[in-house]
Amino acid sequence: MREELHRFFRAARGAGVRVSPAESIDAMRAVSEVGFADRGLLRDTLLVTLAKTQDEKQALAQCFDLFFSRPEPKTNADAAEGADQQSESGASPSQPSGSSAPGQGGGEGSAPPELGELAQMLLAQDRSAVAAALAGAANEASLSNIRFFTQRGLFQSRMMEALGIGQLRDDLDRLKADDPAQAERLAAALDGLRDSVREMVAQALLLYGREEAENLRHEVLRNAPMMRLERRQVEQMKELIRAIARRLRERYSKPRKRQRRGHLDVRRTIRRNAAWGNIPFLTAWKRRHRDRPQIVALCDVSGSVAQVSDFFLLLIHSLHEVVDDVRSFAFSGHLIEVSDILDKQEPEAAMREIMSKVGFGSSDYGASLADFEKRWLRAVTPKTTVIVLGDARSNNLDPRTDILRTISERAKRVVWLNPEGRMGWGWGDSEMFRYAPFCNLVRQCSNAKQLERAVSDIVAAYQ
Repeated sequence: MREELHRFFRAARGAGVRVSPAESIDAMRAVSEVGFADRGLLRDTLLVTLAKTQDEKQALAQCFDLFFSRPEPKTNADAAEGADQQSESGASPSQPSGSSAPGQGGGEGSAPPELGELAQMLLAQDRSAVAAALAGAANEASLSNIRFFTQRGLFQSRMMEALGIGQLRDDLDRLKADDPAQAERLAAALDGLRDSVREMVAQALLLYGREEAENLRHEVLRNAPMMRLERRQVEQMKELIRAIARRLRERYSKPRKRQRRGHLDVRRTIRRNAAWGNIPFLTAWKRRHRDRPQIVALCDVSGSVAQVSDFFLLLIHSLHEVVDDVRSFAFSGHLIEVSDILDKQEPEAAMREIMSKVGFGSSDYGASLADFEKRWLRAVTPKTTVIVLGDARSNNLDPRTDILRTISERAKRVVWLNPEGRMGWGWGDSEMFRYAPFCNLVRQCSNAKQLERAVSDIVAAYQ
């Protein structure tokens, strides 16, 4: 059963439960104590040892129920019962009424001894033997390696080959000539066997294919242009942005031991240990002071880029464990500070309020920069990274590049993230090339992958 537990851990990870190697070892030790006889006790044991949150507990319970349920092998009686139901409803049955005898455990006479093992089991309607054969075929076909729905046919064929479908076809051809009634019973049993294999493959795909399917969906979403998302994709993108925030927090919130301690100062170490013949009993370390990130974000929320700004603000304000201080501003025709709105409200409510105050207007970068210079320029210090997210389209108004130059002189860095493609920069009313000389970094940022990379590089500059 150890292999079975390993497969269960894989299925649990696919269901979104984080199972570390240490936790899997603890779970296996606990299971060795309680055993497999009591299914309810086994379920509770795995929930206690693996689930860390209520959501994980629910997902793990569903995964357990699905993993340890086995499709019941279909027999001739099942096929005949389905045919009878079709007959009662007025539909013509797929099999002749005399092809099977419901309720008779051994069927119409015993199976000829010269038939193969699989044909013997099917004609005898031995459910336990068929279930054991299906489990063995699943192991032989490595069914737990299924990842995509396009592999269903492949694994169904592998399982049927492992069961001995070639021998069964030969037995069926021989019975058609010698005993047509038995041949019809065997053909009906074969159809039931195919249904059981199909159900097992579908169950395995649900268990082991979810993680790969989720990764594929996330990868497609990560590369999707955020300005052209469908409504149903917006919530999925917000979940992806939260996952990106968690990943960045884990990467940057816990400094490595070497970063905390610094690097060995060889000269000071030698001097401190001169009394002991330069044997390094005492060590000296070079420590470098690292500032925690301070960010000022200026986000264009005009109609063309409002959705990208929504995701960007959600990501920045989710990094509270990494970023020491974030001040956020939104603008279209004029600029306002929105830090308190984002801190006190849920993202959806916050963006609705922001858009009602300043959103969907005509962009005026010059007037917005003038508002920032007049009221909040002192917020920019040599420790501050200023991030501007916008398409730099100012409707042919004065772009006030002089103000951006002043901000650049005061700040640690100025980073411009443009959700528009590079081919559009400088065309029409785009002022991107006039702003670029006063930025330390200018990047296209049209999808979640580029957004994650940009924010990661900004935070990493402080490490």
